[in-house]
This record gives sequence, C-alpha cells and structure tokens, in this order.
Amino acid sequence: MAIKLPKLIATSVVRGSVQGESHGGIYTVDFEKQEGQQHVDWNTSNIDFEGRGADRGLRGIAFDGDDIYIAASDELFCYDKDFNLNVSFKNRYLKHAHEICRMNRRIFISSTGFDSLLAFNLDTKKFDWGFHLRQEYDQWAGGTFDPQRDKGPRGVNDFHINMVHVNDDGIFLSGLRSNGLLYLTPGNSIQIICNLPSGTHNPRLWNDGVLFNDTASDCVRFIPREGEEQAHKIITYKESDIEFAGIDDSNIARQSFARGLCTIDDRFIAVGSSPSTISLYDLDNKQRVGTVNLSMDIRNAIHGLEVWPF
Repeated sequence: MAIKLPKLIATSVVRGSVQGESHGGIYTVDFEKQEGQQHVDWNTSNIDFEGRGADRGLRGIAFDGDDIYIAASDELFCYDKDFNLNVSFKNRYLKHAHEICRMNRRIFISSTGFDSLLAFNLDTKKFDWGFHLRQEYDQWAGGTFDPQRDKGPRGVNDFHINMVHVNDDGIFLSGLRSNGLLYLTPGNSIQIICNLPSGTHNPRLWNDGVLFNDTASDCVRFIPREGEEQAHKIITYKESDIEFAGIDDSNIARQSFARGLCTIDDRFIAVGSSPSTISLYDLDNKQRVGTVNLSMDIRNAIHGLEVWPF
C-alpha cells in the first residue's frame, strides 16, 4: 500500500539580514509534490537589529480551529488558514519567544528572554499564567506569576528555554543550557525526565523514548527506553551552492543547524535545518526518505514545524 506523504507548515528566521531584507516567513511544504510555497514574508521596521538576530523571523506554531497562531520574538500573531493576519497580542514578559504548544484552551509559549513559560487564554485572549525557571543550590526550582501584573521575573536568559510541550501528562520544557528534559509537576516543582546534550532543540517523549535535535552534533536522535538508538545526520550541500556563506561572523548561521521537529505518526518524523530545508525520516526503516529545500541562503533557518491540518 502506498504511503501518503505529509503536508507541513514551517516558519523560518534569517540571521544577519539588514533593514529592508526578508527576516523569514511562513511556508507550507508538500512532500507528495516535493515543493514548498511561501505565504508570508516577514519584514518589519520594528525589528531589533542588535545581536545575532534574536528578534528576527517567526517561530513556534499552534492551531485553534481555523486559526493559526505563530509567535514572533515578542508578539503572538493569529492568522486565518489563508494566512490573512487577524490580530496579534503582546505582553511585557514575552521576549525572544521560541516554541509554542496548544493544550485545551491555552497556548503555552517559551519566553526565552525571561527564562519563563507563559500561557495565553484562547477564550479571554489574555496572558493569564506564567512560570519562571530558576536554579537554587544546583537544584531546579521556580514559581508561577501573573503576567498581567508588574511583579514578574526580571529579564534573564540563563537557560535559554526554547521548548515547551504540553499533553495530558503535564508540562515539559527544556533549553539550550538546561542539559535535560524537565517536567513541571502539578505542585510547580521541577523533575528531570532525562539528560540531554547541551545545545539540544525540540526534545519530546515519543514512542517510549526521547526524540530530539542534537544540534551541536548535526543530527536528529531517537533514544528508546529499550532497543537501539538512532542518530540521523542532517543533510549538507556543496559549499559552492550556498548563498551568503561567511556573512555571519558569529558562525551561528551554518549548514546542518537542526531546529524544528514534528512527528507525523508513530513512524515518520520531519526535521528542519539550515539553509532552510525540511527532511522526512522513516524511523522504522532507519532512513531519510525525502527533503524539500526552501532557500539556499545560509542565514535562512527553519524554526517552527508542524503538520498542516487543513
């Protein structure tokens, strides 16, 4: 029986761009047709150009009915399924947002610039919950706060929280410098689910194991509770085919930077990388089965990645 390949939605960020250039966008990617289509080109005069591109581009993706919610650095945008912008929302504790996740009537957002998580209420259209992660005497700790009030956390980025995943089991989070997948208990304490390499993106529990982008090692890994670990190298291109190579002095913009990860079912996963490429892997057969490239600009990197539901 032929397997129908998925259609995905992806966001991208562009590092090293200047005023007047694109800073990323929103795409749909059809693996059946082996093609991608850009729907939104992100370019605004309000972007902060200090640093390594922290405010540029679009990030996490979540759905609520026919609405598509997409996070930028300090703003949550709501598009319809034809990519018309309906409305957007800000909060003083939303800064350098990364991944987002919907659970029931809330969207949870990783607010990297405050080492925090925020929750946006889809019914009241307000940010109504926050959690600030801390370390005390080398132990994980934290506490909740009301993002509508002034007495929240100060702006810190010690752990670079870049992932939040919420399901019936609870709230999971991690960061570049958390060195593990963390679980927020109902009593607001933190438990370590498993250790992870420094620099990890997009970890999640899946198929009785843990799946994550081992970004520092240029691969995506699946480590089951029992059985053989899988590590799949991220696609690379000929250097002569790369556009804007060497423009980023920080070397953050590089080939095979793995970020963006979604599960299709219990067998297939999709992984984002730079220059903006999405790869489909079959973990049953332990192989990459397809790729779609959206740009050969080395500065252009995938960020958010989800299955297209429409």
